[in-house]
Amino acid sequence: MPPELTALTLAALLQVVQFALVSVPANRELGPARTASPRDRDRMGGSLEDQLSQGTARLYRALANHFEGLILFTIACVVVTLSNSTGTLTAICAWVYLAARVLYIPAYYFGWVPWRSAIWFAGFGATAVMLLTVLI
Repeated sequence: MPPELTALTLAALLQVVQFALVSVPANRELGPARTASPRDRDRMGGSLEDQLSQGTARLYRALANHFEGLILFTIACVVVTLSNSTGTLTAICAWVYLAARVLYIPAYYFGWVPWRSAIWFAGFGATAVMLLTVLI
């Protein structure tokens, strides 16, 4: 398996870990009756995120951000692989993306400013380079 697909698989597993990092404390804070509900704002007294502690809400936003970033990274990995454009540069970019996503979790949780944004941009930039590599 190309390293880009290995990094993609690990990034997907990271998302599973992030889901657990959010759901366990959210269930402790709000109770499973609320977290398993349809989460209607009027019935819950606001959004789910608004009722979480600051740390759990940050983990929730980091998870949502990973969902968004993983879409583009998946496209990049698939395009690079299917076009036979894998190489040292795309492999390095894939690992940079994965490392950035791992670092993004504590960066968001602990509020590392401006480093959280720099870490996010490293992953986004690595993904963009992978896509551009296919076209060049």
